[in-house]
Amino acid sequence: MIPVQEAQSIVRAQCACLESEHVLLRDCAGRVLARTTMSPVDLPPFDNSAMDGFALRCAGSTLRAGAEFVVQGEQAAGDAASSADGHGAWEIMTGARLPDGLDAVVPIEQIEVLARDGMQRPSHIRLSADVVAGQHVRRAGEDISRDEVALRAGSWLTPSHALLAAGLGFATLEVVRRPRVAVLCTGRELVDDPTQALRPGQIRNSNGVFLALRLAAAGADVVWQETVPDEPETFLAAVQRALRAGAELVLSTGAVSMGRYDFVPPALQSIGAQILFHKLAMRPGKPLLFARLREGPLYLGLPGNPVSAAVGLRFFVEAALRVQLGLPEERGWRLPLAHEVRKKPGFRLKQKARLQLSADGRWSVGLLRGQESFRTQPLLAANAWASLPEAEEFLPAGSEVEVYALGHEMNLMLGEQSA
Repeated sequence: MIPVQEAQSIVRAQCACLESEHVLLRDCAGRVLARTTMSPVDLPPFDNSAMDGFALRCAGSTLRAGAEFVVQGEQAAGDAASSADGHGAWEIMTGARLPDGLDAVVPIEQIEVLARDGMQRPSHIRLSADVVAGQHVRRAGEDISRDEVALRAGSWLTPSHALLAAGLGFATLEVVRRPRVAVLCTGRELVDDPTQALRPGQIRNSNGVFLALRLAAAGADVVWQETVPDEPETFLAAVQRALRAGAELVLSTGAVSMGRYDFVPPALQSIGAQILFHKLAMRPGKPLLFARLREGPLYLGLPGNPVSAAVGLRFFVEAALRVQLGLPEERGWRLPLAHEVRKKPGFRLKQKARLQLSADGRWSVGLLRGQESFRTQPLLAANAWASLPEAEEFLPAGSEVEVYALGHEMNLMLGEQSA
């Protein structure tokens, strides 16, 4: 068995960042920005009104309540530039360009209409509140200015990034290509069809759908998925189908431990794969296997128990994906345990956990009941993974431990190392 951190380093060392591609804004969510992008324009592009009201000129002084103005014009959203002499008022709508020569907006609620024209538009107004320069005006470039950094390389793109990019006039963004991954679930007991009645000894294949969904959320493109029985020849044929589908990383579940039917390690060796490590000082997930296939793609063999597979994907597959996506090595938070913990020394434990906020605003992490690797229901209550150190046998309440979000992309969006 090798330590978890050493194994993760081996995985990262075998990976490299992938090339970039351009995608439409509507397809950018969940992608990683490949290149830092500067703003080509000011946003807003011109001074505009933040309120429905009247634009005025203060010129550094305060216009006092009671002052009266003749309304000289009207400016609606979408109207072209206009000029004002600065002595009167202009009726203005939210988002409309401020007429040149004016520098403040008084909301419609803070004026009294003294007269109206033949179309019942205000023609003469009186202020019911003081007005100062700049009030209720959105300045050009106040959101972001031309040549300022708009989007940083390595950002995990969200709809908010698309919002800004669209406002700046981008049609596409340059992102890192998604890693292509295949998922092979091994086991003659597995049944994929939910409508099929189970025979004695059979179980539903829950790993397949979980891994595919989790991989997509983590930034990968699942190009092949198959369930195969415990037969080396059938398994190896499935590996070849995955490679023909373009997989750069092949995952399997099951058949990597020490039982009679755990055929994956010798089967891989029979086709010239290089086993880089097999078995970790970690629970759950001790039998995890990492190899490079003769054809070049990487191979990660995850244990078959659902939580063991989930842990292997979270801390090893996602470590590989981060390198391929051009992201830095992941760092979690350190938070105090909400309660004492006893564990077997010599193993790093990856535990289903829940972050807790105390009445005085302090965060801690509590381990959930049901840590066995076959128990999936506790994952519904989990909002984090806690990582307990190998050497410790007893951790008193308040001991700081590493804490990770359920997925690495959630860690990115929450701000890694921020706690």
